[in-house]
Amino acid sequence: MAEHRPPAAPTSFEQAAEAVRAMEFREDLTVREIPAPQGLAPSALAIAGDVRAEAEGEDSPYGTGRLVLLHDPDEPAPWNGPWRIVCFAQAPLEPEIGTDPLLADVAWAWLTDALQSRHAGFHSASGTATKTLSKGFGTLADEGDGAQIELRASWSPEGAIAPHVEAWAELVCMLAGLPPGSEGIAMLDSRRTTRG
Repeated sequence: MAEHRPPAAPTSFEQAAEAVRAMEFREDLTVREIPAPQGLAPSALAIAGDVRAEAEGEDSPYGTGRLVLLHDPDEPAPWNGPWRIVCFAQAPLEPEIGTDPLLADVAWAWLTDALQSRHAGFHSASGTATKTLSKGFGTLADEGDGAQIELRASWSPEGAIAPHVEAWAELVCMLAGLPPGSEGIAMLDSRRTTRG
């Protein structure tokens, strides 16, 4: 059996950015380029992804995410290299799932598993997983209870950038209840609670 070799690292930020812009995603994830945050690195590219988006440019009620690719040839010490990826993903949940004490651990594991399954080497990872429970009162009482999971993470990528972006896209879909291979499967309306 042939030995797996990780994809080559980009030689410039422009090369990495063009590779991200050329990527294709599953049909039920709409990805678009958005303005990158300023001041984090000399070069940055940002994308947003929405699961089964209903209106262009608006966060999906099923799940949404953001990814920022940063490049600094001066290799900031916390990065331990010239590249850094910062990502965010969130999705509404059934209130019963939101109370699961292992939910935050599962969300982090989905990210690291997605990276590993694509042979996307990484180091210097950090992040937080937050679950939120909410209950409506007064004029919002009819909306009932709600829950949400949110993951914020960053890591320094090794090799090509595309596998890291693919892993982020899988994470966004997994949080929204769409595991790999579930394209075209109907989603339950009850997941549409958007409290947070």
